[in-house]
Amino acid sequence: MPPRSRQAADSLTPEDLAALAAAVADGKRATVYLRDAIPGLRLAAGSPAKVVSIDGSTVTVRPSGVDDELPYEAEELRLTKAAPAKAGKSTKAAAPKPVATKPAPAPPRAVPAPAPAPRKSAAKPKSVTVTIFGSTDNEWSVSVTAGGRKPNQSRGVTPAAAENALRELGDDAALRAAESVLRAAREEAERKVEELSRELAAAKQTLAALSGEDADD
Repeated sequence: MPPRSRQAADSLTPEDLAALAAAVADGKRATVYLRDAIPGLRLAAGSPAKVVSIDGSTVTVRPSGVDDELPYEAEELRLTKAAPAKAGKSTKAAAPKPVATKPAPAPPRAVPAPAPAPRKSAAKPKSVTVTIFGSTDNEWSVSVTAGGRKPNQSRGVTPAAAENALRELGDDAALRAAESVLRAAREEAERKVEELSRELAAAKQTLAALSGEDADD
């Protein structure tokens, strides 16, 4: 599921996250609002959600009318139900500048703009627990919880098999939570491959340099 780009003014800021975390720590109710609708859970855009916990920029919430706890990034939530109004463009025309009668001075030398500071990557979800309940009364349900430990009597399955199974269940919340963990695992694997590739290239250069010294002897 690709990340969605949002304007900072329309999502939670680091100051908002700090205030919400303090409220949760004090036992106070902290409420945020979903920016996008979730048709599978019958949640409209702007639906309220209770903040359960905050880890970096990942906010775990329990939407109104939903028993599950869902992880969201700060850019997917806001403090108000409605999006903030965008400032309109100025309609006043700029006054014409007078024509210079003297030779214009030489333009100043261009100074390169400083490189923007690298943005800190958002905290990645570490785990998700999906539970399927069934009974002889033909009562079946699925629930998802952010975090948690691996069950003691669980059996291993492939990531693709787990994703396909959740997709077949048709539960958007469970699939969304699982995909966030799979995406984080995939990015970590790619990072390790790049790091090992750089180390291998450096080792080959060192070996080539050593071989060259032996040949000269």
